[in-house]
This record gives sequence, C-alpha cells and structure tokens, in this order.
Amino acid sequence: MPNKIDTCSCTIIHHEVVDRASAQMQDHEISVKLSELFKMFADPTRIKLLSALYISEMCVCDIAACLNMTHSAISHQLRLLKMYNLVRSRKDGKVVYYSLADSHVTSILSKGLEHINE
Repeated sequence: MPNKIDTCSCTIIHHEVVDRASAQMQDHEISVKLSELFKMFADPTRIKLLSALYISEMCVCDIAACLNMTHSAISHQLRLLKMYNLVRSRKDGKVVYYSLADSHVTSILSKGLEHINE
C-alpha cells in the first residue's frame, strides 16, 4: 500500500501571507552566499578543525597533530575556511596561529550542537 502524502487541498491562496513572506525573503545572491557558507560546515574534517579552534587558538602543526592529519591537508582546509571568513590568522614570529573568526562562528557551532543534541 503506497504511503499517503499530505497535500494542501485548499484552493484559497493566502495573499497576505505570501506577500509578507515574499517581501521579507533575501534575494537570490544572498541565498547563494548563505548556501555556500553552510557548505563549509558540511564536511566532517572542517567541523573537527573548527571544533579544535573553538577550544583554543592553534598553529597548523598543532591542528595536524590534534586531527591526525598532514600539514598540507590542514592548510588546504584552513585556506577554504579563511575564504569564507570562518577562521582568522595572526603571525607571531615565524608561527601562524589560527582561531575562529568571530562570535558568529562560535554561535553557529554551538547552535548546531544544541540542535543535534535535542
């Protein structure tokens, strides 16, 4: 027996709801940018890397040791994360330290964990 799919059987369009939602929705360009941002969170390696930086500022060597990955692989992921302004770097002598870019990134990680742990 096929599963019944809930469908809207009304023929009345709620113009005021549609108008309000249409007026307040972000434009296509913003939707694309937001989608690209969330793609950065769709990779387990990047999530682990961001989680490590959530705990502490780290250099590439420390992140590589923490995640049991090569320096090259970590550097590649950090480049992507920097492109999307999710991490920032600071140089101290010859060592470059990475941290989460701002409180928004911390909040996204926290809210995501809160959501999956409900």
